[in-house]
Amino acid sequence: MSELAIADVNSALTVTADDVELCRYVYNSDVAQVESPRPYLHPLRTLDGKLVSLYRPHDHVWHKGISLALPNVGPENFWGGPTFVRDEGYVRLPNNGAQAHQGFDTVDVDGGIARVDERLTWITQGGEIWLTELRQLRFSVLAHTDAWVLSFTTALTNCRGESIGFGSPTTEGRPNAGYAGLFWRGPRSFNKGTVLSSDGPGGPAMMGERARWLAYVGRHDEIDATSTVVFRDQNGNVSHPTKWFVRDDPYACVCPAPFFDEVHDLADGATMTLRYTVVVAGAPWDAKQVESVLSTLP
Repeated sequence: MSELAIADVNSALTVTADDVELCRYVYNSDVAQVESPRPYLHPLRTLDGKLVSLYRPHDHVWHKGISLALPNVGPENFWGGPTFVRDEGYVRLPNNGAQAHQGFDTVDVDGGIARVDERLTWITQGGEIWLTELRQLRFSVLAHTDAWVLSFTTALTNCRGESIGFGSPTTEGRPNAGYAGLFWRGPRSFNKGTVLSSDGPGGPAMMGERARWLAYVGRHDEIDATSTVVFRDQNGNVSHPTKWFVRDDPYACVCPAPFFDEVHDLADGATMTLRYTVVVAGAPWDAKQVESVLSTLP
């Protein structure tokens, strides 16, 4: 079984398995304010080095590998780009906030698991701190498989001084635009891939449908290979089992979207915890394989 290592390099953590860099967690992003600077995971690779993420595509430069991106936090935008305004459409507003890294409490490997505990603050473009966050990332290799696992947990505490409503462009009136949450953008070669799900119709028809998990199977250019990225919504999350934002065309993306079409209000001083499991496999899995693997994970 591959041996994990983690290192801090130039405002990023690298997680490696033997000689393969599985991912890079960039915790200090230097992009423009309009892109809502925030930590992100890119590149993401399979155990044998195949790339399964995309960074800053020209069509949506605020898409960055895997990141926690929320477009409607009250009137603020922690996603990037324009904000959808009811009866007006997308509008450029001075409301692109940032998720600011404050420090790490843990960066190590213990018992074969790479562990990261991070503190962040969510700061509006106007300079107000609205949320504090405790984020946990756990990386592990699945024995006897071609896959590794990312466990992502966030605990967001409202320190604004009043309630905050978490929504999406759909809660503001745009149909099927419920993106808000842990968002993944896949490589361009993954366009028109296969979407699997625990429940519902599968395929792109999973947009706005509920399911415990969703998987995207995509093909790579040049190397005649296929990989699978699985996302599981954990029991206890807001609106579990979640609705999903998913596309296979014109690009590949997946987002478990707990605020897809319903605003969630977080009282002042209250904490909202969200937990997700992401599995990266270097082969084309089917639904039975996904279920089998997820059944072994906490």
